Amino acid sequence: MVEFTHAFAGVAVSDYAAAYGWYVRLFDRAADMFPHDDEAVWRLTTSSSVYVVGDVGRAGNGLLTLASDDLDGLANRLQAGGVVFTWDCGGNAPVRLIVSDDDGNRIAFFQDPALQVG
Repeated sequence: MVEFTHAFAGVAVSDYAAAYGWYVRLFDRAADMFPHDDEAVWRLTTSSSVYVVGDVGRAGNGLLTLASDDLDGLANRLQAGGVVFTWDCGGNAPVRLIVSDDDGNRIAFFQDPALQVG
């Protein structure tokens, strides 16, 4: 059986330079590496990364969901950084915080249930 050791999630954007600044605010830090002139990678955990790449033809179609250890703290940080978000509290799904970049790529955050107290 093949074992997978790392997950890379990609988000295509139409204006890499502008999007990079937005993702710096989203992740609250500069990217960890730059494999190409129009690509930045943030290592989020030891086994997962998100990369943002300039690709006009694919821009705006991304869906990404990330589990957070502190959803309220993330909301406070995003608000302080000027990142617009909405709360999604409907249905049987966990409460989510939703952001969209300038191309319309949607990033959802939810509280990791494994880290919830109670």
